[in-house]
Amino acid sequence: MKKRTIRRITGGKVSYDGAGVKLVRVIGYDDVKDFDPFLMLDAFDSKNPEDYIKGFPWHPHRGIETVTYLISGLIEHGDSLGNSGLIDDGSCQWMTAGSGIIHQEMPLASDHMLGAQLWINLPQTDKMTEPAYRDIRPSQIPVVREEGCSVRIISGSYKETVAPNQGEYVKTTCVDVDLKPGVKWTIGTDDSLNVFTYIVAGSAVIDGQEVESRRAVLFTKGDTLTITAGEEGLRFFYYAGKPLSEPIAWAGPIVMNTSEELRLARKELMDGTFIKHA
Repeated sequence: MKKRTIRRITGGKVSYDGAGVKLVRVIGYDDVKDFDPFLMLDAFDSKNPEDYIKGFPWHPHRGIETVTYLISGLIEHGDSLGNSGLIDDGSCQWMTAGSGIIHQEMPLASDHMLGAQLWINLPQTDKMTEPAYRDIRPSQIPVVREEGCSVRIISGSYKETVAPNQGEYVKTTCVDVDLKPGVKWTIGTDDSLNVFTYIVAGSAVIDGQEVESRRAVLFTKGDTLTITAGEEGLRFFYYAGKPLSEPIAWAGPIVMNTSEELRLARKELMDGTFIKHA
C-alpha cells in the first residue's frame, strides 16, 4: 500500500464573480496542470445575502461540466435548453455545457449559503457533445454512516456504495464527508487519479500536519488516503478524477483545446450561432 501525502495546500482568494458575488476561488487558471481534470473550485460560505444575492445572470459555457453542490442555501437555475430548477439544502446540479449552453444561477436569500461549484474539463472528443442538465435531489445521493462519520456520495463510489451518477465523460468521485472530533477517515484510491480535498469547516490532521478550514489539499499519488478530524470536527469535500493530459485554451466561461477553437467560440457567440442545441 502506498500512502498519499500532502503535495500542495492552496488557500484560495476572495473574488467577485457574476454580478458581484463574493466567493473564495480555491483553484483556478494557474492550478490547471496540478489539478487536471479539475479546472476551478469556487466556495460559498456566507450568512449575509448581500454577498451573493446579485447572482450570476445569463452567461455562456462551452467545453466543461459544472457541479454545484449546496450543504445549505438556495439557487434558482435556468438555461437555454428550457430547464429550470432550484438547488437547495443537500442537492446538486450537474451541468454538461458541451457544445454550448447559456444559463443563469440566481441565489435566493437564506440563513447560510454554504457549498461549492466545481468545473470539470471535458475531453477533446467530447467538447462539442450535446449539452445536458441533471438535477440531483438529496434522496438520490447515497449516504454511508459509520461511527462518528457520514459520507454523502454525490458521484462515484465509496467502499461498496455506488452513486447513480458516475460522471458520463470524466469518471469523477465527489463526496461530502462529515467527521466528529478525532475520527480517522481512510479511503482507497486508484493511483492514476488526481485527488484533492476542500475543507469546509473545522480542521484536518494529515501526516501530522494540521490544515485549517477553507483550504484545498492536493495529494501525491498513492492507493490510500487517511484524514483525521481536528478538535472541532471536520467537514470536507473529496474529489478524484483521472487527468486528461490535454492542451487547454481557456477564456472566461469557455474552455477548449486550441486558440483557434476559442476564437471560433467567441465568434459564434457574437454571431448568434453559439447554441447548437436548444
